[in-house]
Amino acid sequence: MKCVKYILFAFNLLFFLAGLGLIITGAVVQTRFRSYFDFFGGSFSGAAIVLIVIGSIIFIIGFFGCCGAYKENYCMTMTFAALLIIIFIVEIGAGIAAYVMKEKVKGLVQEYMEKAIPKYDKPESEGITETWNAMQHDFKCCGAKNYTDWKAAGIKEVPRSCCIKENAACDTSKITDIHTDGCVKGFVNFVKDNVLIIAGVGIGLAFVQVFGILLACCLARSIKKEYEVV
Repeated sequence: MKCVKYILFAFNLLFFLAGLGLIITGAVVQTRFRSYFDFFGGSFSGAAIVLIVIGSIIFIIGFFGCCGAYKENYCMTMTFAALLIIIFIVEIGAGIAAYVMKEKVKGLVQEYMEKAIPKYDKPESEGITETWNAMQHDFKCCGAKNYTDWKAAGIKEVPRSCCIKENAACDTSKITDIHTDGCVKGFVNFVKDNVLIIAGVGIGLAFVQVFGILLACCLARSIKKEYEVV
C-alpha cells in the first residue's frame, strides 16, 4: 500500500501543478485576446474564465488528493476519485466541443468583423477602431474578406493600418501600397491553432486522470481492508 500511496501522492502533486498551469493559461488567453474584446464581446473572455475556473477546481482537487493519500483517509481518497471522474467527463466533453466549434469559427468571426466595419473611426467606437488597426497591422490584412469591404461600407479610403509599409509614402488608394487579403482567414487560423492546443491539452490531461482514478481506487481499497482487519 505504501508504494501506491507515494505514487498517488506524486500524481496529485503533478495534478496540483496542472491546475496551476490551466489558471496561468486562462490568464494568458485573457491578456492575449483583450484587444479583440471590442469585436467579439465576452466570447474570448468567457473562454479564459472557464479555463481559470477549471484550473482552480483541479488545483483544489489536487490538494485534496494529496491530503487523502498522505493521511491514508478512505473517505477523502474515494471523494478524490469521484471528483476526478466528474472532471474527466467534463474535460472530454469540453475538448470535443472545442474541436467541433472550431469549424464554426470562420462564420462567427466574419459576421463580427462585417458588423464592426461601419463603426470604424466613429467617436463612440474608439475601441473598435483600435482593434481594427491592431488586427490589420498584426495579421497584415485589410477588411474582413478583402480590402473592398471598406468601400462597400461607405468608407472612401482604407485605414492606414492596411498599408504594407506604414509611412508617409503609403497611398491608401493604391492597391500596390496596401494589403489586399482580408483578416478573416488569418484570424481564424490563429484562433483554430489556439483551440486545438487547448483541446489537446485538455484531452491529454483527462486521460492522465484515468491513471489517478485507478491509483485512488487501489489505495482506497487497501485502506478499507486495513480498517476491516482492525
